[in-house]
Amino acid sequence: MKKIFLTIAVVSLMAGTTFTGCKSPEAKESEARENLQDAKEDLKEVRDEADEQAQKVASAEEWKAFRTECEEKISKNEIRIAELKAKLNKPGKIIDPIYEKRIDMLEVRNRELKEKMDAYEKSQSNWESFKTEFNHDMDELGQSLKDFTVDNKK
Repeated sequence: MKKIFLTIAVVSLMAGTTFTGCKSPEAKESEARENLQDAKEDLKEVRDEADEQAQKVASAEEWKAFRTECEEKISKNEIRIAELKAKLNKPGKIIDPIYEKRIDMLEVRNRELKEKMDAYEKSQSNWESFKTEFNHDMDELGQSLKDFTVDNKK
């Protein structure tokens, strides 16, 4: 009797293990989809953290040096704009409305750069992007001031 009882127990145990241990293809697919979704979420979190690190704000020394350099460039631009206005307002010279508009546009762009720098100081976000864009705009304005009196018409 013990032998039969032991045999039934072993067979039952093996059958139970077989049926519960095997997963259907649908269950395996479902579990794989869940694992894939978890991996995607983890990847998104890692990317977000990397983006946050890339968008670091400027250190105090770096910002101070950048600001000083840009303020010098802006004041040089203001001096150059004042010189151009003085040249156009000399007695005996007819003021060309096109030149006057161009000077006014350069003055506005210079003022906008100064305001942009002040606005960044308050928000201080995405330092590298701001620095690249600001330097590009500053160089563009400087080139416009240099090319102002150059006559490109031949």
